[in-house]
Amino acid sequence: MAGTTADRGERQKPKSGPPRPSRGRLRLPRPRTLILAGVALLLLGAGGIWLLYGSQWLRAERVAISGTEVLTPAQVRTVAAVPVGAPMISVDTDAIEDRLRRKLPRIDSVDVVRSWPHGIGLKVTERKPVLIVENRENSKSGENGAKTGKFVEVDAKGVRFATVPKAPPGVPRLELTPDQSGAAASLRRFGPDRLVREAVRVAGDLPRAVARDTRAIKVRSYDSVTLDLSGGRTVAWGSGEKGDTKATTLTALMKAAPKARHFDVSVPTAPASSGS
Repeated sequence: MAGTTADRGERQKPKSGPPRPSRGRLRLPRPRTLILAGVALLLLGAGGIWLLYGSQWLRAERVAISGTEVLTPAQVRTVAAVPVGAPMISVDTDAIEDRLRRKLPRIDSVDVVRSWPHGIGLKVTERKPVLIVENRENSKSGENGAKTGKFVEVDAKGVRFATVPKAPPGVPRLELTPDQSGAAASLRRFGPDRLVREAVRVAGDLPRAVARDTRAIKVRSYDSVTLDLSGGRTVAWGSGEKGDTKATTLTALMKAAPKARHFDVSVPTAPASSGS
């Protein structure tokens, strides 16, 4: 009996070793099935190409323009020259953007997007003037021989982007004075573009209340920037460095001496006021 039980236990033990390979065979697709699948893929690809390029369902039919302020949508649409009626997929958005920025310098940036199935969107961001420069060379004679000055608008990056017949309201005038010895040296050393950028830098650092009252920013040299404010007041700003500190100091100085006519923050640790 014991031997019988032992034999039975041995028979019940699972056999060790690797599993036996399956006797089933791997069935390969039939040639006919492969041919049909290939034809289906070709038809699908051809249909996609026809849908994108040949059908009338995905054509550029509308041009939507947003963000314009001084420019008109008609101006932007004309320069953009979107190929209305062309397949949407073939519209070169990079070329449209490059054309707009090159021919309309007032545009700072433009986002050209496809709005499927039929629209092209042009989202324009215009440059805004922070300073104006009188363009004396292009001044024209008006009635009775009087000079009608034109003004060049300068944006926050120091880019001169447009010439306008009238100075925009609330934008300070930039005056470079190369006839002064200091300015002449600065012009030779830094160049007029650098001095313009310094003036833009100063304009961006002005306290809001002071910016509203600023009529002109005069640059005699890199280290000599002066503000002309309303009411005949002036501010000696110095260079464009430490602008935040100078702005804070000027605000406090004006509160301490509200009747002063001249303020000096060129050295912000030693401000001064006079002419009260």
